[in-house]
Amino acid sequence: MQTKQDIERLLAGAGTHPKHRLGQNFLIDLNLMRLLIEASHLNEQDVVLEVGTGTGSFSEAIAEQCGRLITVEFDTTLFNVAKTQLKPFDNITPFNVDILENKNTIQTEVLDAVQDARGKFGGRFLLVANLPYNVGSSVMANLISGPVVADGMFVTIQKEVADRMAATPGRGDYGTLSILMAATGTVRLLRKLPGSVFWPRPQVESAMVSYQRDPKKVRQIHDIRTFREVINLFMGHRRKMLKACIKFAEGNLEKVRHWTDVFEETVVDSHKRPEELTPQQYVNIANLCYEQTR
Repeated sequence: MQTKQDIERLLAGAGTHPKHRLGQNFLIDLNLMRLLIEASHLNEQDVVLEVGTGTGSFSEAIAEQCGRLITVEFDTTLFNVAKTQLKPFDNITPFNVDILENKNTIQTEVLDAVQDARGKFGGRFLLVANLPYNVGSSVMANLISGPVVADGMFVTIQKEVADRMAATPGRGDYGTLSILMAATGTVRLLRKLPGSVFWPRPQVESAMVSYQRDPKKVRQIHDIRTFREVINLFMGHRRKMLKACIKFAEGNLEKVRHWTDVFEETVVDSHKRPEELTPQQYVNIANLCYEQTR
């Protein structure tokens, strides 16, 4: 792992500096890095995805504990710095790409590498990362709904996003990420982080958070794609009543012809607003929609 002075030296040697537009805030508290890795209980069968390789400081510590680390860095200069730093490790697969093909899709080549590694190591697939602020929510949402899903996530993220991850119905920060995480697993706040543990110091508060996927919860969802579509439909119009949202149905949900029956069978008042529904109610609605559209 690298100290702040190490990172400054590496960046200066490469003729670069932290880029705010890319959310480059380096975690420089080595004890917190160790804490996040300890919380994930890594072992040599685990496959880990790290988003935001940076200069490879956190990557080094992760690679020492897991079977395979797949690490992604968008910034080409940082990627080259990290690649040099990580040469001693033979269990790291680095990618110099944007982790997202679009908001709802993780890069296919990254997912292929994850799947290949899972086939070889047979352990868990985890996201362990100091997530860049500009992609954190989308990455986590995609690793819940698939096509490749994470067994757990152990991340540093903006406190605002951490609050959304654990938000409950009726709160202003309750949204798509809240519903996805509550319906499929358990979120736990590990530590609030002061700005001083990052360099450069961010203008927002941060937090260290874990998410553990719960197979029992996941089995209640008949089709994760339909579940995600239902959440997007209603939470995309969260201030409207449910019965007013259905006219915006797209894709597979356009095939649903009996929304009144869906609301009645799930005992959901169609005059409610989307932000008032529990994650379980979203699961129930999605399951009936799936049955109607198969």
